[in-house]
Amino acid sequence: MSDVRGGLAPGTVLGGVLRIWTGARRVERVAYAVGGLLLLSGVFHLGVFAVDGGPWEGPVSWRKAVTFGLSFGLTLITIAWVGSYVPLRDRTRSIVLGVFTADCVAEVALITTQAWRRVPSHFNMETALDTTISRGLAAGGGILIATLVTLAIASFRENPEVAPSMRLAVRVGFVALMLALASGAAMIARGVVEVQTGHQQLAYHVAGALKPAHAVTMHAILVLPALAWALALTGLPEARRTRIVAIASWIYAAAAGIVIAVSVVDFATA
Repeated sequence: MSDVRGGLAPGTVLGGVLRIWTGARRVERVAYAVGGLLLLSGVFHLGVFAVDGGPWEGPVSWRKAVTFGLSFGLTLITIAWVGSYVPLRDRTRSIVLGVFTADCVAEVALITTQAWRRVPSHFNMETALDTTISRGLAAGGGILIATLVTLAIASFRENPEVAPSMRLAVRVGFVALMLALASGAAMIARGVVEVQTGHQQLAYHVAGALKPAHAVTMHAILVLPALAWALALTGLPEARRTRIVAIASWIYAAAAGIVIAVSVVDFATA
């Protein structure tokens, strides 16, 4: 293996994945394991949907337990892995990733609870319990933002131990992730306003307008570092790998820009 992280010697994908696990810190391994359990939760509830049926769309659906389990599981694993390339003190890393892991579990648990209760999980103030859960989800969102912003800022520190191609991929991915957090915050804020003015159904419709922008910007944090990681397995010179990651970043940004523009128009006119 190269002495620069993200600059692996050529090898197989399986070998590279195994090196990710064996080289992981304890807190990262815990996050990987918990992320795997959240993914299993999503798959399990897909089975529940197949048996129980009901609508796939709408605020009351098994879809939310499925998609949030899969999304949070994948996100947790991604952040644990990508965060390993971010320069942080061991204690800080353990705290940030530990809090992020616990918060992911809490968010999925609350959303899944509401799915089993057959009531909306977001913007639901019908009962005291619903209000508590809705506010808990909002508070959890705030914690997610705080931990991810911490990692994003740290990713721009000098870190010669990580290959330039991986540093570029991680930094662009975190910038895109910040846009995803901004769109998520906008959806929540607009939805809360609609609920407080007596338009609960409109809240779900308006919030959904930004979902495409939220999704496309969120997944750059996985796609671009995964590309840099895969390129490192090919044995290409680092300079060429960095150029490829830069080109891919511009292409991703252009595609995301189109999706964001359409979503913003839908959001503003909804």
